[in-house]
Amino acid sequence: MRIIGLMSGTSADGIDAALCEIEGAPPQITARIIKALTFPYPEGFQQWIFDCCEPNLTGVDEICRLNVELGNLFAQAAQHTIEAAELTAAEIDLIGSHGQTIWHHVEENGHVHSTMQISEAAVIAEQTGVTTVSNFRPRDIAAGGQGAPLTAYADWLLLRHPDHWRAVQNIGGIANVTFLPPLSDTESTPIAFDTGPGNILIDAAINYMTGGEQPYDVDGSIASAGTVDEQWVRGRLFHPYFRRKPPKTTGREVFNQKMAVNLVDQGRRRKMSDHDIIAGMTAVTARSISAAYERFAPAPIGEVVIGGGGARNRTLMRMLREDLAPTPVLTHEEVGIDSDFKEALAFALLAHETWHHRPGTLAALTGAQHESVLGQITPGSNYAALIRKTWCG
Repeated sequence: MRIIGLMSGTSADGIDAALCEIEGAPPQITARIIKALTFPYPEGFQQWIFDCCEPNLTGVDEICRLNVELGNLFAQAAQHTIEAAELTAAEIDLIGSHGQTIWHHVEENGHVHSTMQISEAAVIAEQTGVTTVSNFRPRDIAAGGQGAPLTAYADWLLLRHPDHWRAVQNIGGIANVTFLPPLSDTESTPIAFDTGPGNILIDAAINYMTGGEQPYDVDGSIASAGTVDEQWVRGRLFHPYFRRKPPKTTGREVFNQKMAVNLVDQGRRRKMSDHDIIAGMTAVTARSISAAYERFAPAPIGEVVIGGGGARNRTLMRMLREDLAPTPVLTHEEVGIDSDFKEALAFALLAHETWHHRPGTLAALTGAQHESVLGQITPGSNYAALIRKTWCG
């Protein structure tokens, strides 16, 4: 099947769209990216998303409007990707849309009460004509799970190593890991959870320091010019989230712009330079990841595979390699997957599984009581033809 995966992450810097070809069924399933593009949001749109993530800044009217406007942009991203691949919408079977997370409500005991991802699927299906699968997370939460990280199921299907345990680490706005047993191990189960902040605090701090002129630390160059205050970093790692046992998830509700601004102000009161503060925040991300491995990895890890925007931060990657040594640290590209579009690929894969009425995760990955078929299907104009093609051919 040809399926487009659409993803907008915690950083809300644009839409990743990946046109994928997916065949087979677990455990013999294959997925490859045919064409993938990133579509930056229009000027001011990212801030609109951020404002809608803050309960005290916006109301239901703004969230309602944003839901439809995101649907328009997601539909445009899908259409442009189809055109770039020199195909037509009639040649696409499904769209899998993660949408944009606005709120992920985690109670103090770690139980996820609810979650909200928006980007109106009806708009996507109407404008593209392609049947759209969306709203993947609530079904897992209804079954007692965390609703995330759902990309872990794609890791399970596509990235297990033949002989040793592998950690697949995504570093987006929030960082998450999947600990995968080798293919040769038929007894062990995988574990997945959010390790904590990825780029979110670094990006917010850079934005604050530069008055909005620079959105992130390009290549980790600012952090590379600073010195890490180890005592300050250790203090940040006492945050209760890092000690909570998996399964666990987090988001902008905990690690956010307000926290980043407070950390910058704290650092300046300690007479730290802005370079030193960014170096320290980068170290917090690296140390929180390596500490999660020390605390929660179920077996010795043979190698770590890192993807997401954080993989392009050279200073962060250097810190991780130092913290995780002698374990090899690879990028997704080194195992055959594009780091920038891995999550979009994952939601194309989840849409494929939903359409075939198969679970979109393992209970062990999210802490759910049982596995569930995820998502909601919004018929496009190809709906009847797709049913005939899939079930009657």
